[in-house]
Amino acid sequence: MAVVENSTEVTEFILVGLTDIPELQVLLFIILTLIYLITLVGNLGLVALIWVEPTLHTPMYFFLSSLSLVDLGSSTAIIPKVMTGILTGNKTISHNGCAAQMFFFVTFATTENYLLASMAYDRHVAVCKPLHYSTIMSSRMCFGLTISSYFCGSLNSSIHIGFTFSLFFCSSNIVNHFFCDIPPILTLSCSDIRFTELLVCILGAFNMAFALLIIITSYLSIFIAILRIRSTEGRQKAFFTCASHIFAVSLFYGGTIFMYLQPSSAHSMEKDKMASVFYTMIIPMLNPLVYSLRNQDAKNAFKKATRRKNY
Repeated sequence: MAVVENSTEVTEFILVGLTDIPELQVLLFIILTLIYLITLVGNLGLVALIWVEPTLHTPMYFFLSSLSLVDLGSSTAIIPKVMTGILTGNKTISHNGCAAQMFFFVTFATTENYLLASMAYDRHVAVCKPLHYSTIMSSRMCFGLTISSYFCGSLNSSIHIGFTFSLFFCSSNIVNHFFCDIPPILTLSCSDIRFTELLVCILGAFNMAFALLIIITSYLSIFIAILRIRSTEGRQKAFFTCASHIFAVSLFYGGTIFMYLQPSSAHSMEKDKMASVFYTMIIPMLNPLVYSLRNQDAKNAFKKATRRKNY
């Protein structure tokens, strides 16, 4: 079914995919397979390392393991479906399947947004209030922040799904994207989408602004605290404590801002696809590498775990 008559409601969508050039399909499938395998091994490996290594049973690594699971969930919601479409040539997705994919993607993206804010607060307490760190960042606090992040993600996603799929789709069912993202789905609706578009902008801006406010405030405090440290070694240690998180934050918000906060006149579907590839596939693959390669504790724990296994 390519296009549905105006009088008939759309019951399935066709995802155009990343490219329709036949010669590139095999290469694209191989690249996506490698990306997904690296994402799977990297994130699950990091979670397993944090779980089995007692020296990593700290609030920072608790949040990092949660972030790894979110990254894995985000990739799993999208990449296998894209790979299946390339392999079988069937790029259709049902109305409910599209809603489910959008729900999980928005949930994981919003959860990651708040987890990054929680990790920034954790770094703020570690650098600015080291003597009270264990008291403030208790197990209850860590679980509370993590559960709150998932709750905000689920709530935000439910609102978007409710309003988006209450619209009537009766024209073309061809989605010019490789997954069911909100903007390309809204363009297919026959209903008045102005309120839904406004809601997407307001909720997106609120979630990002609230999390970024926490992150920026935390790092301003950290920066001031680092300047007060007299020894060069102490400053470097404090900086490297936060370096991986700063890099991950830059990756996540850079792609998200490019995708959702540029004016509609500047939107190009090809640019949007590339931005979407970056934050749905590349970032989940890079995050475990960034945190493990730039963190001495993680590298030492990996060496210990390897030695124990060999022994």
